[in-house]
Amino acid sequence: RLPAGEVERHCRPDPGGEVLLRQAMQRLGLSARAYHRVLRVARTLADLAGAERPGAAQVAEAIQYRRSLDSR
Repeated sequence: RLPAGEVERHCRPDPGGEVLLRQAMQRLGLSARAYHRVLRVARTLADLAGAERPGAAQVAEAIQYRRSLDSR
């Protein structure tokens, strides 16, 4: 498991993903812990897609997973 500082370095999304994630943080009130969890999931999704970095699609999917878990 990556520490928070390493998550920032290894899981950084592309510019489109970064904008989407920042907007989600503001609109959904995500905590720093939730931010890092979304980044980790987005990185995993990018790996599965063969992408070098998480993009907006992977970030959006990770946010959706987060929201579906929060609504339970």
